[in-house]
Amino acid sequence: MERLLIVDGHAYAYRAFHAIRSLHSPMGEPTNAIYGFVKMMTKMRAAIEPTHLIVVWDGGLNAERMIMLPEYKAQRSEMPEDLRPQLDGMTVWLKAAGIASYCGDGVEADDYIACVVRHAAGAGMHVVIASADKDFMQLVSERVGLLNPGEKTGVVWTDEQVRAKAGVEPSQIVDWLSLMGDSVDNIPGVPGVGPKTAADLLRQFGSVEKLFEQLHEVKSEKLRAALRGAESAVRRNREMVRLRDDLSCEFAPEDWLGKPADAGRLRGLYRQWGFNGLLASLEEAAGDRQAILI
Repeated sequence: MERLLIVDGHAYAYRAFHAIRSLHSPMGEPTNAIYGFVKMMTKMRAAIEPTHLIVVWDGGLNAERMIMLPEYKAQRSEMPEDLRPQLDGMTVWLKAAGIASYCGDGVEADDYIACVVRHAAGAGMHVVIASADKDFMQLVSERVGLLNPGEKTGVVWTDEQVRAKAGVEPSQIVDWLSLMGDSVDNIPGVPGVGPKTAADLLRQFGSVEKLFEQLHEVKSEKLRAALRGAESAVRRNREMVRLRDDLSCEFAPEDWLGKPADAGRLRGLYRQWGFNGLLASLEEAAGDRQAILI
């Protein structure tokens, strides 16, 4: 069975940066995020055992979303100074480890991932998306699962976990997010509507479209008024939170097959960064392979 693991690069870079507070190379350069990223990637690869693997990085904000809502993601703070130079180290490590990565100018990682998922699932592949971003719940299907780094169980989410988390089906996630908004992306929702109310409304009406068609059936006058006043915002939000799987993305699974790692390059990087434990593991693995050959 072909299994494609898609990793949300920036999400894991940030997670690694905050998980390990202080680590520096022999030259004094910060390496905490690189080390955490390498360890997480290695652990994921062993757990999922993908036949194909790609890491996708954010290349900027989507122009259409910025036109619809100029405040989109405006509240996000600047990338920490010690993290920024480590991103290059991560991409260098990925290349040495034989792992594909992609970053497109002006292309949000979420959209590119959605496009790849559509092609991969259509080609009969099973897909695991590694990210804590709740937007990806809209992509969950029979062939597509989520690996949430915040879940210590390591369970790959299916529609069952999506229902437990959101109270709605994966096909309703776009409408769910549209109603309650998304503070992480600075997208305002209907005043007074949180996750539970949004889920209750969708279980009753099925969709945002049906909700506004039958708005008179909403029992609470206060909620009905709030929905009526925010209708245009909710419809805009649907376009904001819907992942653009129809953008132009190259579907090249042959490029995402695990390639042999460049052991020499990895040794050099581990020495440069002072990753003595990883270097020792690499040397031990090389010794084991040599013993098998002999």
